[in-house]
This record gives sequence, C-alpha cells and structure tokens, in this order.
Amino acid sequence: MTNKIKIKKGLQIPLLGEPQELLRGVVKSDFVRIYPEDFHGVTPKLTVKAGDRVKAGSPLFYDKNRSSVLFASPVSGVVAVVERGEKRRILHIEIKTDKEIEYQDFGKKRVSALLEDGVKSSILEAGLWFLIKQRPYDVIANPEKTPRDIFVTGFDSSPLAPSYDFILNDLEGDLQTGLDALAKLTPGKVYLGVKKGSAFTKKFDVEAMRKEANIEVVEVEGLHPAGNVGVQINRIAPVNKGETVWTLSALDVAVIGRLFDEGIVDLTRTVALSGSEVKQTGYYKMPIGTQLSSLFDGNVSEGLPLRYISGNVLTGTKIDKDGSLRAYDSQITVIPEGKNVYEILGWASLSPKRYSAGSTYLRLKKRYRLDARILGGARAIIVSNEYDRVFPMDIYPEQLLKSIIAFNIDKMENLGIYEVAPEDFALCEFVDTSKLEIQRIVRKGLDLLRKEME
Repeated sequence: MTNKIKIKKGLQIPLLGEPQELLRGVVKSDFVRIYPEDFHGVTPKLTVKAGDRVKAGSPLFYDKNRSSVLFASPVSGVVAVVERGEKRRILHIEIKTDKEIEYQDFGKKRVSALLEDGVKSSILEAGLWFLIKQRPYDVIANPEKTPRDIFVTGFDSSPLAPSYDFILNDLEGDLQTGLDALAKLTPGKVYLGVKKGSAFTKKFDVEAMRKEANIEVVEVEGLHPAGNVGVQINRIAPVNKGETVWTLSALDVAVIGRLFDEGIVDLTRTVALSGSEVKQTGYYKMPIGTQLSSLFDGNVSEGLPLRYISGNVLTGTKIDKDGSLRAYDSQITVIPEGKNVYEILGWASLSPKRYSAGSTYLRLKKRYRLDARILGGARAIIVSNEYDRVFPMDIYPEQLLKSIIAFNIDKMENLGIYEVAPEDFALCEFVDTSKLEIQRIVRKGLDLLRKEME
C-alpha cells in the first residue's frame, strides 16, 4: 500500500496549449549542441576537439573539480565546432550527427549481481552521472559521498507539463532496473513520488518493491509545485544540516536503467511540444541537443514575436527558433513574446483576457493565452503573504529570501536553505508584485553558500 501526501498550497496556471497525448514522430537534425552551462557548478574540461569522431556514450568533457564525472555524447558523429566565449569559456559543443546512431557498448549488467561500487562506476563510466543531483545546493551529486536517501519524482506538475505516464509507457522494465540500481547507492530509502491515480501503482508490485529493494512509493496529490522533488522531500523526510540526499526524475531513472539492461547510453527523450502558439501539440522523440527549427516550421503562429522555451514557462531556458533541446528538459513551450501588445489602461484594464493569481481580476473557468511580459518593474519586497499562498514547503519564503540577499548564513541555515532549489520558488516569482528575480536570488545564495561551506 502506498503512502499518501496532500499538497494544499500551490497554483495551477491555466494556460492554453496543453500537449495532446499523441506521439507525432521523431525529430532529427544535422547537428546537435551540448551546452555545459546546463550542468550548473561544473567547470568543463574537454576530452575531444574539432574533427574527432564520437559514438553515443563517448565522453565529450569532464568536470575539472571531479574528473570521474564525465558527460556523454547523445549521438554519434564528428565534433564540428567547440564554440568559446570570453576567457575561452566553452559555450557549446556542436556535433555533426550520423544518419544512424552508433552506440558505444558498455555491456549489459545485472544490477542484482553488482555492489554499490559496481553500480556507481558503471554510471560514471557511461557519462550519465549528471542525471543525479543533490540537495543541498541543487548541483550534480558528489559521487564520493553517500546520500542519506534518494528521491525520484514520478510526475511533472508545472504548466502544460508532459505526462510521465505517457512517456514511460512500455519503459517499465528500464524504470524498475534504474530504481533497483539507485537502491544500491544509499543505505536509506529510494522514495518515488507519483501523482494520485498514476498508472505506475497499477503496473508495479509496490509492496514487493518496499520489502525487497527498500523503494518507497508515495502518492502525491495537489497543485503545482506538487511535482517538484524539493516539495516531496520537505513532506517526506526534510534535509537537515550535514545531510545529503540525491534527486532525479523518473525519466532519467529509465535512462540509467537502459544502461544496465541494454549496455548503451540512450539520451533520446520523448518531448512534449506545448503552448498557445503551437498549431499541433503532441510528443516527439529526439536526442538532447537536437536543433528544433524543423519542429517549429509551419507549426507555430505567424506574424507576431514568439518566446521559444526549452522547458516550462516558469523555469525553462529561453532559446531561439533554431535553438536546441537542453539537457534536462522533456518539454518545449511556445508563447507570445508580448512586445507588440499595447493596452488602454494597462494593468487596470478589466479585460476578460487578463489572468490573476490573486483577486485583481475575475477568475474565469477558462484557459488563458498569456505572454512573456513582466507587467511591472522591480521594487522592494512587499510583505503581503503572497508567497505563502503558493509555497507549500514548511519554510518561510520571504524571510529566507531576505537572509539570502543579506547572506546571513546562520539565518539561511535556520530557515531551510539546504533543502530548496530555485525551481521551488518559481511560483513565488510568478505571483510576486515586487517583480524580483527570485530564482536568480536563490541560485546565487546557494552558490555562495556552497563556496563558503565546501
């Protein structure tokens, strides 16, 4: 029997453009681009140069601070360009792809026959360790540490989110293998948070998983950010000072499981194309780094500026029309930019097209075509409890933000800095009348704290 938790606070932004649960096809591009900036906190050191040939699974670079953490190529082909910026910082690595992907063979392995070191070395060698993150600091996990527990989120609750049940259909074997592998890496438990009513609980023997592999399935009910792994950690087993937990999404667990089941690194994602400006929403398969221009051609609104996002509207990365799928994303969103919109009375307008998370406008039972405008300017924090209405963690968000801005380490620790990530504050940023870049503030605070404490 699964444990259950209910998230009462939060907000489900009613956007137009929910992805239809249809697999539309496979997207291929002549080039893929890998952006080291996707892997926060990593100082990349190249293992390849322009002209080198790679297979899917070959290392492209490693972390200067931890040389065992490799980053695998998602495709086979020839390294075409290593684009650098100021101070020779690596901006992206571009690979000219083969028509058919050639995979590096890491050999099939039975997880049940491996010990912790064997599982860990297999994931590291294959260049897939970047899929595992840690709290505190929300960075790639330190493989030299042993986590208290591992948390896996089995659904996404963000606006226009992809359905994990749809994506993971027929991948139950890989998911189970990945969970069994993770269970070898912690003396504690592996917690899998699933959405209430998820098909997962019907397809797996939840009781056997709990008894035999120490994998605990937790059924989560509630509005966004119920799907955030940080919210699930806070409700299940909060992180205290000195403790480390690791986090993943169920989609990435399946990638790790496939490594053991098939002996290959397959970084092909099933990606939801969503947003009010998409003519035909749905799901497409593509490797990470795939250029997306062919996906948008003839399939988005014309004649107005558009915002292309790799990820969701709250935490995703702004890209160009010919941009690429970023490393951790399983969603592409297209919304209006809003640059060409001029309204009489502005925010004071009572237009039914306006949406408000509060009571500024009437809440209609409809989906809205929202654009990317901020609709205001930055000002001092207004203490109005507006964050508390959408922030379900047992933390005082306003006080924590103030302590981060002041960089008061004692207060940051007492207020729960070790268990949060920028994504946990995305809704606070959305409803914020002060128009602060809250996620950036939290990210900076985590980085400074990590530098101070490690």
